[in-house]
Amino acid sequence: MVIVDTNVLAYLLIEGDHTTAAQDLYAQDPDWQSEAFVLVELTNILTTYTRTGALTREQATKLLAEAEALLSPLPSVSHQEAYETAAEFGISAYDARFIGFARQMKSKLVTEDAKLRKAVPAWTLSLSESLA
Repeated sequence: MVIVDTNVLAYLLIEGDHTTAAQDLYAQDPDWQSEAFVLVELTNILTTYTRTGALTREQATKLLAEAEALLSPLPSVSHQEAYETAAEFGISAYDARFIGFARQMKSKLVTEDAKLRKAVPAWTLSLSESLA
């Protein structure tokens, strides 16, 4: 099982600098899980890509459906837990949802968010660290 945040999921689905690493991680372990907020953030990314012309609406719709299928079911961290985690580590409530889920699962979150990895090193790994 691999716990991922939105940026790692986006790298898997949308061709970019870290796509190969995300694909390697998925090939290594296709049991990817995340907190339900991942789809809110991914929808925002896809909306931005559509608005800028980087993706068509059809492509974005297909990618969103792929993400939902890949991560189903999507558990949710309580708002209270997200708040407590955010306060504990000095991170956003959005990031706290992913850290809270990783802690529930007793597994590290794979993220390319360097600021989050610095704030919560005990519960995070970079893509390259997760592949090592």
